[in-house]
Amino acid sequence: MVSVSDLLPGEAIRLGAAAEDWRGAVRAAGELLVATGSSTDAYTAEMIRSVEDNGPYIVLAPGFAFAHARPSPAVLRTGMSWVRLARPVEFGHETNDPVDLVVALAARDASQHTEAMASLARRLADPETERALREAPTPQALRALLAGEQPPGPARGKAAGGAATGGRTVHKILTVCGNGLGTSLFLKNTLEQVLERWGWSRYVTVEATDTISAKGKAAEAVAILTSREIARTLGDVGIPVKVVDDFTSAAEADRVLRDTYDV
Repeated sequence: MVSVSDLLPGEAIRLGAAAEDWRGAVRAAGELLVATGSSTDAYTAEMIRSVEDNGPYIVLAPGFAFAHARPSPAVLRTGMSWVRLARPVEFGHETNDPVDLVVALAARDASQHTEAMASLARRLADPETERALREAPTPQALRALLAGEQPPGPARGKAAGGAATGGRTVHKILTVCGNGLGTSLFLKNTLEQVLERWGWSRYVTVEATDTISAKGKAAEAVAILTSREIARTLGDVGIPVKVVDDFTSAAEADRVLRDTYDV
């Protein structure tokens, strides 16, 4: 299993970085990917263009942006960078601005980094760990937190509503982002934690996908959960499209799931 600390060397972490605007913040994260051999400058341009094309959907939680683009020849190897800004910048997100933490991902494919993303999502979803990560005084301290923290898994509980047992029908929920391999994975992990706590994991599966594939897969799903910007891009796909503002918030995922299933 590839861990976050495996993908994030100390040289790819910059604390107290300066950026004039959101492009400068993404560019700072991209420069670290280039410096550590994960990508070329062309990939940094692709990350910026992704926001220009799709809006600030990468701002997936208050103060936190997850910069990425599709796998491309500009990615040399899968890796990550971490930039904590000295002064927050505006990305134009309706609820999660301003941003002071930008984590960037360069992925060779859509699968190698999945476990690392799930691990990072769990850490950021835990308030104490998230605060410790934001306040880490050095890159070494940050990597130690990422490598050493083992947040407890969600408690198993009684299902909140009436899913059938026996010959059950398994529902599918799609989480969608522009590329299908970054922010959608954060939301997928958060939803799965809530479904596990409800005891519904046997009845509902969650699949992360991109905007193009989501339109073709919509007929297989009961709902799409995504950002406000991506919801506008998708338009009417024949099933409910639910907006989630904080992709790392179990409380918000719980609320949206209850609304979806009327429980």
